[in-house]
Amino acid sequence: MWKTYCIATIAFVAYFQYATAEKAAIVQLRNPDGANNVTGTVTFRKSDNGVINITGQITQLTAGNHGFHIHNLGKIDSGCLGTGAHFNPHNVSHGAPNDTVRHVGDLGNVYADATGTANISFTDDLIDLEGDHSIIGRAVVVHQDADDLGKGGQNDSLTTGHAGARLACGVIGILDEGETSAAPTLLAGGWYRLVIATVASLCLYYSLL
Repeated sequence: MWKTYCIATIAFVAYFQYATAEKAAIVQLRNPDGANNVTGTVTFRKSDNGVINITGQITQLTAGNHGFHIHNLGKIDSGCLGTGAHFNPHNVSHGAPNDTVRHVGDLGNVYADATGTANISFTDDLIDLEGDHSIIGRAVVVHQDADDLGKGGQNDSLTTGHAGARLACGVIGILDEGETSAAPTLLAGGWYRLVIATVASLCLYYSLL
């Protein structure tokens, strides 16, 4: 009997952890000082396999590649300098998105066409919307120049990709696309996780007696 209760409770915990996990985020990009007209919107959606789908559009760029990174801080003052360095929790060198060694925030380049528009659609399996690699509350920065992906041999290739000035930035926030179940809304407070986990532990304890 206790084993049945225990299994049911653990399944209950797993369901609510999944149901309340962040599934999408969004960032609105602009130059905070009005130094240029670059603007854009980018969304980050987490798929069932954990990969983040990144889509959006940025306009008023010059044609060509532009460095596109997640930076540490959600502070977009001083021409985006307030965002700090690239998001790099493991203190490693800058690299390309598909490199084994790279900053978590290294998302490579976005390409702007002849009209100055960059249409974005790619995936990344290192950034996340929760946990140690969460990008929530951090900033996206679009740079003036192309990211050399750490391979350009410049003094700053292994830190910034020699991507130049910061054209636009924005703070990444949670995107509420509506709940698929009433349960997460009713139990949205973090306290319920502790309560359910405690009940699960007690179930396990008594099942072993």
